[in-house]
Amino acid sequence: MIFLRSLIYQVLFYALLVFWILVAIPTLPLPPRFFMSVAKMWGTSSIWLMRVVCNTKFEIRGRERIPDGPLIVASKHQSMWETFALLQFFDWPLFIYKKELGRIPFFGWYLIKSKMIEVDRKGGVRALMDMSKRAAVAIQGGRQLIIFPEGTRRPVGAPPDYKSGVAQIYAMSNEPCLPVALNSGLFWPRRTFLRYPGTIVVEFLPPLPAGMDRKEFLPLLAERIEEATDRLVAEGRAEQAEIFGRVPDVAVKER
Repeated sequence: MIFLRSLIYQVLFYALLVFWILVAIPTLPLPPRFFMSVAKMWGTSSIWLMRVVCNTKFEIRGRERIPDGPLIVASKHQSMWETFALLQFFDWPLFIYKKELGRIPFFGWYLIKSKMIEVDRKGGVRALMDMSKRAAVAIQGGRQLIIFPEGTRRPVGAPPDYKSGVAQIYAMSNEPCLPVALNSGLFWPRRTFLRYPGTIVVEFLPPLPAGMDRKEFLPLLAERIEEATDRLVAEGRAEQAEIFGRVPDVAVKER
């Protein structure tokens, strides 16, 4: 049943993506916020679809901790799920994307239209510094940068691998940072199309104020995210054990 539900969701998920891409076409000549409204609807509809098809629910904690205005949102990254699910919580969200994605018809146009920050990963230190400067300027202009400090999706239970880029942007922007913990990798594991029933939990943690020393900031950020993520993962595994009588094999392999 999980295989069948996951297959149905996979097909409908991409059909829904195509639908919203087409819906967004009229926003191309309009101000960027019009497209962002469509992107948020895509995110919320994808979450709804996952609940209906896969019985995967969603719980949010600590929403009252989200400050208004310019912000760095530093999230744990276990799944594709958080790349669209977090959009709905922020007024004017911002992502950093690989330069190659900007060449994809429609998708790349929307990235450029919404003034996301591109980075040339082959450009070395100079390209990364330029990206950090542009991201800092965008944040100071009132946007909320959603960034994954480990750079890529990490398996559930894998040792943390936080990069210095988030600390660089934090120092240059001089704005607060909101840590985010989650357990999405238990229910939407990377490198498989299987989607598991249960409850994805996202928790917004107490913000780190602007102005901290970079050497203190990154270890504290990692500590807060990892401690909360471990707690949420333990909750998720307990829920899976109740549903299945055991933790699913894919989730075990992610340890």
